[in-house]
Amino acid sequence: MSGAREIASGRPPRGAAISGSRFDRVWVNRAVFGFMLAAVAAAATIAGSFPFAILVGAVCVAALREWHRIVEQGGFARELLLDSIFLVSALMLMSWRPGSFVPWAVLAVAAGLVFVGAFARGARPFWHASGVLYIGVPALLLTYLRASVPHAPWVIMGLFLVVWATDTGALMCGKLIGGPKLFATLSPNKTWAGAVGGVALACIVMGAYIASIRGSVLAAMSLALVLSVCAHAGDLLESWVKRRFHLKDSGGLIPGHGGVLDRIDSMLAASAAMAALVVIGGVDATFGARV
Repeated sequence: MSGAREIASGRPPRGAAISGSRFDRVWVNRAVFGFMLAAVAAAATIAGSFPFAILVGAVCVAALREWHRIVEQGGFARELLLDSIFLVSALMLMSWRPGSFVPWAVLAVAAGLVFVGAFARGARPFWHASGVLYIGVPALLLTYLRASVPHAPWVIMGLFLVVWATDTGALMCGKLIGGPKLFATLSPNKTWAGAVGGVALACIVMGAYIASIRGSVLAAMSLALVLSVCAHAGDLLESWVKRRFHLKDSGGLIPGHGGVLDRIDSMLAASAAMAALVVIGGVDATFGARV
């Protein structure tokens, strides 16, 4: 996501010179690992709400590790084990009983305990605890969607396609077109061309996806526009956090993509927006499709 998109300028992630062969390897790694991650996400979505919750939990643990390392300035935060256990438990409960308040209570307790633990050792308690909510709330909402809404696999796959298309369109258009910067103080390599390209590709992909299952294409593209803008906002939010702690990437776990947070920052924001539109706004995210 944000870390990977920084490659769009033609420079390596950490600002050093890069040979053509090395640059090619970065792009090959990005494509290969991106395809693998997408395949795993699709398989878990189709398999059912419990396998899906397991995957979301694994991703959240990796993301929490990176968040705490960012806040801890590279050190190990002892709160990681605590909030990982609580968040994974909340996700399992959400998969089992999506209408219950218990998963949300578990997440709130986790954030409170992390705050107290970090406060006791004088280690930025607000930042450590806010990471639990920043990652945990969208994760619970995403799991809720998979466990409860009608035609959930189709809805989740539509969300994934919008986010993936937004990232891909932004990366390609940012590299090929360049131009004025979107928000130079947060991410100097993001451009308006990339932002518009990401939104445009998201609308096209979502429209084609809904057309393939005989739903309303125009309504689907309208939803994609909203979700894509939210995805860009999520990307910029994570960039702001990294700049706050003087970092360019959240980690290097995924070759060609950077850290897990770099990979899911857009998904966190888009998931929350999708849940709000579907659960509160009553939007049919399959748009009348016969699935």
